[in-house]
Amino acid sequence: MIQILKSSNTPIMGGGTFKLRMIRPGQIHHKPLDDSAFGSLSRIDHANLGVGALVSMHLHRNDEILSYMWKGEMVHRDSTGQEVVISPNRLMMMNAGSSFYHEEAVPEKKVEMLQIFIRPREKDLPPRVQFYDRPLDFRNSEWKLIGGPEESNAPLTIYQQIYIYDAHPQSGDTIEVPSLQGLTPWVYIMEGAVQVGEHSLIKGDAITDSNSQLPPFQVTETATLVAFLIDQNAPFTMAGLFSGVR
Repeated sequence: MIQILKSSNTPIMGGGTFKLRMIRPGQIHHKPLDDSAFGSLSRIDHANLGVGALVSMHLHRNDEILSYMWKGEMVHRDSTGQEVVISPNRLMMMNAGSSFYHEEAVPEKKVEMLQIFIRPREKDLPPRVQFYDRPLDFRNSEWKLIGGPEESNAPLTIYQQIYIYDAHPQSGDTIEVPSLQGLTPWVYIMEGAVQVGEHSLIKGDAITDSNSQLPPFQVTETATLVAFLIDQNAPFTMAGLFSGVR
């Protein structure tokens, strides 16, 4: 059965140079839950950061965190001494593992992004940070694999049975959601608008179907879509400082 989480049901927090919409993916079920994650997909922050925004050095532990940059540039500094500019052409995956510190600053170009928190398969794995330099064509409606488990050979490795794709279909396109046997789709409308059967979805909405493949998306306004394919039976640790919150 198709289930939808509307943007109007997720709160906007902050103001000024730091605003975010905190999304708990399990809320798409619209029922009381002991845990508001969707399998290992724990939380998504849809953030808008103005020039001058700074998130000072802070700790992550046992969190898998994808920084999906859609607009702008952000400077990442971390406890390994790296300083890297991330942008829509350079995405970042932090496998926080046993301990990892980083900070984020927006010195020149305001940012719109998703920060995606995933529960790893086990606690206290070796920490590392990865970057994916990619050509970006907002006219390309094909799904591109961004991250996945080690065996997927995805550009960014996630220590969990979850695959992450994006696509940028144009108005008038029809696009099929990617599928893999035994995995459940959860799709976020980053920008634009789509029609899925009788359902109209706009920026900030999400859709899933736990029982079958989602129908094709009819793109009614040029869009950016982010799709997650999730093994809801995969083991995960609750030890994450952020992803382990129920």
